[in-house]
Order: sequence, then C-alpha cells, then structure tokens
Amino acid sequence: MRIAIGSKNPAKIQAVLDVYEEAEIISLQVESGVSEQPFSDEETMEGAMTRARNCLAQSNADIGIGLEGGVVKMNQDLFLCNWGAMATRDGSVIVAGGARVPLPEIVAGKLLRGEELGPVMDAFTKQTNISKKEGAIGVFTNERITRSDMFLHITRMLAGQYEYKLKS
Repeated sequence: MRIAIGSKNPAKIQAVLDVYEEAEIISLQVESGVSEQPFSDEETMEGAMTRARNCLAQSNADIGIGLEGGVVKMNQDLFLCNWGAMATRDGSVIVAGGARVPLPEIVAGKLLRGEELGPVMDAFTKQTNISKKEGAIGVFTNERITRSDMFLHITRMLAGQYEYKLKS
C-alpha cells in the first residue's frame, strides 16, 4: 500500500509511519485551502480533508492523509483542536478529531489578534520549531501528550474506520 501524507512536518509524518509500518509513505507539501491559522473545528477539518484529497491528486498513492491543527473558541477560552482525514481512490473521505486543551490567555490573546500558533509558541517557549517537535499540546501537557502522539491517535482512528469500512 502506498500512502501520501499532506505535510513535511516530522510530528505528522511520524504518526503515519507508526500506524502504517509496512506501507510506503510519501510526504507531500500540499495546500490546505484554509487559513494558516484555522479558527474553528469546521475550518480545521476542511483543511485536513483538502490536504488528503490533494495528496491523491498529486501522487499515485492509494490513500491520502491530511492532518490539521487549529484552535476553537469555546465559552471564554481558546482551545487547541486537531483533525485528520483519509481520502481513498473511490472518492470517500473519512474524518476523525482529537484532543482539546485550553490555551493560556497570553497565547490565546496573540492568536485572537491574528498571529499564528507556531511562531507564538516559539516565542512563548523561547525555542524554535515547536510545531515540528512536541507542539503546543506537548508544552501544555508537560509532554505527556506530544504533537506526534496527538496525531497518532487521530491516524489510528482513521485507520480503524477504514478497516471497518473494508469489512462491511
């Protein structure tokens, strides 16, 4: 099986590699079709679905996977959100969503003023490329859940739904 993932981000690639150890994995830089900083579950899910479909359009893979992180406002807080999508050659798209944690006000405020989470987290942690390592989820869970773990969970849900569909 040949699987294309719509990202060059090592945390996302590792999640797919961990689920599909026997498959050939292709990493592609594809467009999400949404904002650099998605601001709702709907926009984040749409970005994942668009990435998955674009993987199939730009490769000869059997399956395309899109993994997208965003934020969602709930009550007075801004929460991390994340979605994954798997597109197959028969035209179907499977989706799954993941973990939620609230962002500290200092981080949320910057996002609400138009900044993107990756650079905000780099400044907040005084590190570089947090989004390619533990991610905001790793920072705010004391690395009990990293960005790769979070996307691994989503990729497992996508794989399980796909396997269930094949059996049905």
